[in-house]
Amino acid sequence: MRTCSKAAAATTAVAAVTAALLALPSAGASAHGGAGWGGGGVRAEGRFVTPSGTPLGDALTYETALVPVGARISVAEHVTAGARGPVTAVVLRVSGLLPDRVYGAHVHAEPCGATPDAAGPHYQNVPDPRQPSTDPAYANAENEVWLDLTTDARGTGRAVSRHDWRFRPGAANAVVLHEHGTATDPGDAGTAGGRAACLTVPFDGGTGR
Repeated sequence: MRTCSKAAAATTAVAAVTAALLALPSAGASAHGGAGWGGGGVRAEGRFVTPSGTPLGDALTYETALVPVGARISVAEHVTAGARGPVTAVVLRVSGLLPDRVYGAHVHAEPCGATPDAAGPHYQNVPDPRQPSTDPAYANAENEVWLDLTTDARGTGRAVSRHDWRFRPGAANAVVLHEHGTATDPGDAGTAGGRAACLTVPFDGGTGR
């Protein structure tokens, strides 16, 4: 995972992505392909609803006391060419959540569904052969995409994660918001409490698929 000081080009790209995220839809959820993002990637955004409709929405809240109906979320993947290979930046923005609160957030393998477990395990660049993965050698912020954030007094928050790899197409499909920040201790690494909400995001690794 890269820091801002080590990747000026990636920082510039993330700034452009963040500016594009300022406009969110008025309702529902939607996903967009990477052609408009320069280097490649996707964007998904929407307002949270409960998983009761048919078909299900893409932005689902399972714990409305933590993620109220109508709260907003936007996620962008941006892939650029770095000196040593692809650089992936993922930007998460939320509004309408509880104020002054820490939420865990991670990229998960499967799309959101009617139940919180539908999104499957965390996406891992190097998969842990033992699942569920709580080994810090695999369940860490470099091998996974962690997007923990703390909301402000208005319930708004933002997180950015940068990596020197790109998603395997079809292997990463959601961002899940959790009830508290992410643990790092052996046996608990990568856990962040219950799954409060989920946004389906068809990450494509910059391939445009």
